[in-house]
Amino acid sequence: MKRKIINNSPVIISIAAISCITLILGKVTNDVTTVLLFSTYRSSLLDPFTYVRMICHIFGHADINHLSGNMMLILLLGPLLEEKYGSKLIIYITLLTAILCSLANFIFFPETLLMGASGVAFSFIVLSSITSNREGNSIPLTFIIVVILFIGKEIIDGLFTADNISHLSHIIGGFLGGVIGNGINRPHSKISKGFHKFDKTVDSFTKQEKLKGENGDDFTERFYKETKKEK
Repeated sequence: MKRKIINNSPVIISIAAISCITLILGKVTNDVTTVLLFSTYRSSLLDPFTYVRMICHIFGHADINHLSGNMMLILLLGPLLEEKYGSKLIIYITLLTAILCSLANFIFFPETLLMGASGVAFSFIVLSSITSNREGNSIPLTFIIVVILFIGKEIIDGLFTADNISHLSHIIGGFLGGVIGNGINRPHSKISKGFHKFDKTVDSFTKQEKLKGENGDDFTERFYKETKKEK
């Protein structure tokens, strides 16, 4: 019986693939594409690329060592999380981490060029430590240990170590991983209800779209009806 290769984690694989392509493009263009699209820094709010960079900076990396360090963590933890929670949650936490890290850099370090997916990696580290938390009033011991070891170290290094590492991005990523992880693992929390409601709406709407409008309803009308049902 032949074995076939499957894409078990489309979002994580896409992040890794885009990051690799971005690094190659940067080397080919002498970092022109990296500075223009795949790193974030304070720039005019009227510049549309400012908003592109707020998200796309997670794909930019300084060199192969920077890339491999981040991708090793993301490729180890990401597929497990994507399989457990689904692709949508991975997209949510990735986008949210990218935007918040960019805003923090924009506000507090205007002269610093930020790139890399380390914030996303730290969100996955903390999120993976609380995947078994199903009781509303419990805090997993693994979560406490991870916060002390990883986030605590980042706070100390950020305060007392001068280097080229964005410790603030690691802290933001870890914080988001903890908040979203605790919320999504509690069935009655607002975070959990919000994600499940959105997922159900999108999934139901997608199934309807596959019917290619057999009922004759207009695209906007069908979406409006489905949203009202969820309310």
